[in-house]
Amino acid sequence: MNILEKERKLIALEKQINELGKAESVAKLMEEIDSYKKNEMTKLTAWDRVLLARHQQRPKTLDFINYIAEDFIELHGDRCYGDDPSIIGGIGTIDGIPFTIIGHQKGYTVEENIERNFAMPHPEGYRKALRLMKQAEKFNRPILTFIDTPGAYPGIGAEERGQGQAIAQNLLEMSKLTVPVISVVIGEGGSGGALALGFANKILMLENATYSILSPEGYASIIWKDASKAPKAAEIMKLTSYDLDEFNIIDGIIKEPLGGAHFDKEKTFIETKKRIMAEYDSLKRLSKTEINYLRNSKARSYGFLQRFNYDNIGGYSK
Repeated sequence: MNILEKERKLIALEKQINELGKAESVAKLMEEIDSYKKNEMTKLTAWDRVLLARHQQRPKTLDFINYIAEDFIELHGDRCYGDDPSIIGGIGTIDGIPFTIIGHQKGYTVEENIERNFAMPHPEGYRKALRLMKQAEKFNRPILTFIDTPGAYPGIGAEERGQGQAIAQNLLEMSKLTVPVISVVIGEGGSGGALALGFANKILMLENATYSILSPEGYASIIWKDASKAPKAAEIMKLTSYDLDEFNIIDGIIKEPLGGAHFDKEKTFIETKKRIMAEYDSLKRLSKTEINYLRNSKARSYGFLQRFNYDNIGGYSK
């Protein structure tokens, strides 16, 4: 039984509560729900976390933005080709501090996902993101990115307009930024499409998010010529937040409510905001040179088991 099947059983139990009138019956069912959550919805496989990362009701980038920065002003266009709705970006204040906020945007319905191209950006999306990052650098604003994409769009038009070059240019230019960059993986973090917003000083992940070189289905199709082996691939790929924390790729895990972020979105928003501001508080003490140096040093430390430490590296310290 995977996590979605368990969730359907939980929903059925909650429906029974709504249909019952006797207080003692309701209390008994509530106890059963709590026990079920603790016993069954904490035993998650890597594939379960993939399913939760893709859950249709999982909070999206705009949900996080609207909660943590209510005065968000969205900006559009790459000043070259057009506007890509699969990436949103703009300016908003968090606890009185102006941030440039950028993220992949999925939809809740089929129509919304079609409009947003299922959060698979075209080159103009990445160029829009880069334009806003350079604006943040000019006005000394910290940058916050939310990552939630299966990957960059692989269509003919995207390739004609320089998809690979746009992603590479983002990585190059982000390596030069001297303002703090914080990235949060809130759902799927797929391949270069995610990495183009993820070259950060601090990388956080929601507990049930994933971050990998490609989808488990793609991995299974390449290795075994059988996409149905995706659950096996998910275990091998080490794409969960706990795997990546163990390998020191990310800087922290944001716990989710039992069953996933969609069960209690507000709690997820509160915890996410708390972690973002804690990371910002540690970065704002650094000079521009230190911020840039440490971001690049962090990237160069990938592949080593020892966790990258911001304290006393290369002569810099907090």
